[in-house]
Amino acid sequence: MTLTGTPSDDDEAILATGRSGVATAFVSLGARHPDGADADYLAWHSLDHRPEQQRLPALRTSLRLVSTPECRAARAPAAGALDAVDHVMTYWFTDESGLDGFRRLSAALRGAGRTPFVVPPVERGVYGIRERRADPAILAGADVLPWWPAVGVYLLVERSAAEVAPLVEVPGVAGVWSAVAGPVGADSTAPAGQQLTWCFLDDDPVAAAARLRPVVEERSRAAGHPALLAAPFQVVVPHAWDRYLP
Repeated sequence: MTLTGTPSDDDEAILATGRSGVATAFVSLGARHPDGADADYLAWHSLDHRPEQQRLPALRTSLRLVSTPECRAARAPAAGALDAVDHVMTYWFTDESGLDGFRRLSAALRGAGRTPFVVPPVERGVYGIRERRADPAILAGADVLPWWPAVGVYLLVERSAAEVAPLVEVPGVAGVWSAVAGPVGADSTAPAGQQLTWCFLDDDPVAAAARLRPVVEERSRAAGHPALLAAPFQVVVPHAWDRYLP
């Protein structure tokens, strides 16, 4: 479908009405389920745990991603423990204070016997949003990319902050958000200063990964070391929990 009109990021009247209010992201990176119960885990999280989070007034939206064998084969060379990641859950908050309710709700759900599944944790992080950029061709503004119906996401985790504009120029990338990890603490094991970038895709994640790979490898050369994670992920499909599995 061809959309018409002025892109939101080029229209001051649209931008003046609001910028989505997201300043903080909580990101949980997990490995596949040790007993192969990934589909059951995704069903539980999507039907029970994730919607309950929306009772928190500071939570604006969330996104669940999953890797597949095809996605894993399309990853760029990476370094470190994050290669074990097959599940990614992102919660976008208005600010870091929203994590207080997030913790209390998690404890209440556990107390109610509502947390039957856990996948092995790899890393969790509290991130401050750094950059937002959208391809003008999608018309929707960069501020609303987490709500935009992405086909998949290419997730890039780097040791420090880096420019994201070249990523948006790659065909298949509709836009990007980047964020930088804050201090390590009770809610965060991600190294302080680490940058995480979501590339929201309008093409098959594996196909988009092939086009992104030269850009990612150039970033690694410029940084002097490979990314910690550079991988395509599928978006979980409601009520088709077994469509995309590790």
